[in-house]
Amino acid sequence: MTFTDHLYETAKPIWEKGYQHPFVQGIGDGTLDPERFSFFMCQDYVYLIEYARLFALGSLKAPDLSTMSTFAKLLDATLNMEMELHRQYAEKLGISREELEATEPAPTTLAYSSYMLNLSQRGSLAELIAALLPCAWSYGEIGERLAQIPGAVDHPLYGEWIRMYDSEDFKELATWLIDLLNELAEGKSETEKKQLETIFIHTSKFEYLFWDMAWEQAGWTI
Repeated sequence: MTFTDHLYETAKPIWEKGYQHPFVQGIGDGTLDPERFSFFMCQDYVYLIEYARLFALGSLKAPDLSTMSTFAKLLDATLNMEMELHRQYAEKLGISREELEATEPAPTTLAYSSYMLNLSQRGSLAELIAALLPCAWSYGEIGERLAQIPGAVDHPLYGEWIRMYDSEDFKELATWLIDLLNELAEGKSETEKKQLETIFIHTSKFEYLFWDMAWEQAGWTI
């Protein structure tokens, strides 16, 4: 069993709970209220801005040019492909680009992104990857599972979202990060590996909380 196999098995109950969340299931069966999806897309957009910074930090911490180059490509893909999908969706949902970019991060969005950035700035490249991997890996799994629901990929609103995260290009991101984390984990002490596991579990839990936030449309109450 590789190190990331162990992480996957440890986080699997959390990821399964996320997949079974009514927000995710509503995307799959097409019943999700568009207002909830609009809230999600706006919050995910501002989250991705901070997520992209992690790739920039990854390039900074990279041990060689090849790794640096791949992180730079991931930064570009996030800013100019994944976020473009959000901009297109915003237009469909009647949200202007100005409104989208002026979105105030909700408490969960702010806590999640701040946690990852704080760890990644202070920590090692392995800690950075442990922080960002659950998002990339679990979304690929969700996209693949939702795509198996009859008619889901053809849904007029949610089909494009499912196809994006079910794509081979997106899954290759997780695969590259998985391989790199396994490489970086080699030779680390059990204490160091346990720290990486803790980070991975924390951001897996944040992924679930993000779905829950979107379902409840939970912004600031004061």
